[in-house]
Amino acid sequence: MLNRRGFIKRSTLATGAVLTGDALLQQAMAAEARDQRLTILHTNDVHSRLEPFPMDGSRNQGLAGVAARAKAIEAIRAEGGHVVLLDAGDIFQGTPFFNFYKGEPEMKAMTMLGYDACTMGNHDFDAGMDNFATQLQHANFPVLLCNYDFTGTPLEHKTIPYTILKKGKLKIGITGVGIEMKGLVPENLYGATQYLDPIVAANRVADDLKKKQGCDMVICLSHLGFKYKEPAKVSDEVFAAESANIDLIIGGHTHTFFDKPLAYRNKLGRDVIVNQVGWAGIILGRLDYVFSSNKDKNLEASQSVLIGKKSS
Repeated sequence: MLNRRGFIKRSTLATGAVLTGDALLQQAMAAEARDQRLTILHTNDVHSRLEPFPMDGSRNQGLAGVAARAKAIEAIRAEGGHVVLLDAGDIFQGTPFFNFYKGEPEMKAMTMLGYDACTMGNHDFDAGMDNFATQLQHANFPVLLCNYDFTGTPLEHKTIPYTILKKGKLKIGITGVGIEMKGLVPENLYGATQYLDPIVAANRVADDLKKKQGCDMVICLSHLGFKYKEPAKVSDEVFAAESANIDLIIGGHTHTFFDKPLAYRNKLGRDVIVNQVGWAGIILGRLDYVFSSNKDKNLEASQSVLIGKKSS
C-alpha cells in the first residue's frame, strides 16, 4: 500500500508522462501543419513510345516504355506521400502504335498509370480533332487548355481551362497552354480552332485559381517550347517572366533535357520554376515540394528518373 508521499510521487510522474505525451502529440501536429509535402511527377513528348527502344545499338536502346514507367511511378507512390502525375503534350505520333491505333493505347496507358491531367501538343492533332475527341473516351483524366477556343469544332466541350486537385490540406490548381498551330500544323487538322495569347489566357486563369479559388499552388502545363532564337516567339522562358501567379511551368515541344529545373523571376518578382524532361518517356521528372504552415512553397529536391535500363 502506498503512503501519502509515495502516492504524490507516483501521481506526479504519471502527470508528467501525460504532459510529455501531450507535448509530443502537439509537436507532431504542429510539424504536420508546418510541413505539407507534395511530389509532382511529369512527362512530355512521349510520342507513342509505349515499348522500350529496341536493342539495336542506338543511344537509347533499352530505355523508356510504359511498363518501366509504371514501375517507377508505383515505387514513388509507395513512399506514402501526396503525388500528382502530369503530362505536357505530344502524347501521339512517333511509333507504329499511333499509325495503327490512332492513340487508343496511349490514352489507355495513361489512364492505367493514373495521370491526373495533361495538355495537348501539336502532334496530338495529327489524326485530326475528330480522332482526338474519339480517343478521349479512353481517358479518365482531363485535357487542360486555356488558350485554344474550340467553339464549333469536334473538341468543343471536350477540354477544360483548369482543374483543381486536393492533396491533403493542399489545393493545387492546374491549367494548360498550347502552341500557335498556324504554320506548324496543317490547317485542315485544327480547323476553326482559335489560338489565344497564352500569356494573357494563363495569367487570367492563374489569377482566378490563386485569388478566388484559394489554390496553394498553380501549375501550368505548357507545350510552347522552352526557348527560341526568335525574340517574338513565345517560349516558356518568356512566359515565365511575364507570368504573375504561376508557381511551376512544366514544359514540352522542344524535347529539352534539363539537368535541373530553372528558376525565373515573374512580374511580381517571385520565382517561377520551369522544367522539361526531353522526349519519348526516357525520363520521368520528379519535383518534391514542401509547404510551410502559411503555405509558402519550397522546391526541396528534384530528380530526373531514368526509365528503363540503359544498355551498353
